[in-house]
Amino acid sequence: MKLHNNTIRGVHAALEAIFQEGQYADKVIERTLKSNPKWGARDRSFIAETTYEMVRWWRLINHLSPSESYWDLFGTYWLMQGNVLPPWEEFSGINPERIKAKYEKLDNPALLESIPDWLHEMGKKELGDKWEQEIHSLNEEAEVVLRVNTLKTTRERLRNQLAEDGIKTYIVKGYPDALILEERQNVFRNAAFKEGLFEVQDASSQLVAAALAVEPGMRVIDACAGAGGKSLHLAALMENKGKILSMDVEEWKLQQTKLRARRDGVSIIERKVIEGSKTIKRLKESADRLLLDVPCSGLGVLRRNPDTKWKLSPESIADVQKTQQEIIQSYSSMVKKGGQMVYATCSILPSENQNQVEKFLASEVGQDFELIEDQKVLAQESGFDGFYIARLQRKP
Repeated sequence: MKLHNNTIRGVHAALEAIFQEGQYADKVIERTLKSNPKWGARDRSFIAETTYEMVRWWRLINHLSPSESYWDLFGTYWLMQGNVLPPWEEFSGINPERIKAKYEKLDNPALLESIPDWLHEMGKKELGDKWEQEIHSLNEEAEVVLRVNTLKTTRERLRNQLAEDGIKTYIVKGYPDALILEERQNVFRNAAFKEGLFEVQDASSQLVAAALAVEPGMRVIDACAGAGGKSLHLAALMENKGKILSMDVEEWKLQQTKLRARRDGVSIIERKVIEGSKTIKRLKESADRLLLDVPCSGLGVLRRNPDTKWKLSPESIADVQKTQQEIIQSYSSMVKKGGQMVYATCSILPSENQNQVEKFLASEVGQDFELIEDQKVLAQESGFDGFYIARLQRKP
């Protein structure tokens, strides 16, 4: 592929915002692409994919690069991809053979997988001999997965409609609402998306709403709703009959839910900002089903959010674990007697997952609940994001 100076500068600007200013990669890329309307589809794809991959392999690139200059870092990355550098002045300080020799001498697994040493140690401690294969899987580029909006279409019908627009998809057993793109592309411009026929949602994430075993007519609370992806899936599973209360501590996230629900033809979602413990107390024993998709380290979704590993620390993971236990202890009061709740994370660490559920069940509040089933979804086994999903029932 031919390199262009202006697109490489676009990558440089994005990396600067991510690493110097600590901004989130997805937002930076979105803003970078909007900044130059003259870039064509190929240029935009190059900038987005190159930025994400350089963020993913940042530690390894920095180790192999002859200097910290963005041209040397980009040139090193380009060689790591098996490409040849053009004879530009900007790349004159790079010796491909020296980089190759340096790479071949590496034996530090944390450096080879481009993660912090502390994360490698934590992963080994928590996942044992499954860790190295898991982090390797999480360093692969994520596939684009669609969730069919069954309120408006069927999977087969949507698949045919997309195929007419040149978007080829395939089906994976065990995920009834999922279509996986054969080739990465921007599907948000497609007419089917604008008509609300699908959402972009990883296959593992789609298992969460399904685990709640909802039925039409139920009263359901999605208590950590964020931008509403799982609320929308629940609405489709409930055939848009009943009531879903989408709650979050951030009002701006719930605003996204409103816009998405309108597009998807969903009318049963009501939004509510959590303003404190009073909001939860007022809803005591009011839900047939409760979804707690709690804040977590995000280690299960490193493939789509590779910058997460540079923002995390042992302290931030300890803090989020404290928040998780506080949420399940407090929010579980909203489940009716005989009702069910799902505790879910997009993490692969047992300390955020089954250990938290065990701690809850052993507590005074947890005595009222029993574990029905749980799923530990690893990327190396599923091919999708890493997740944990536990279904609990409140004793009648």
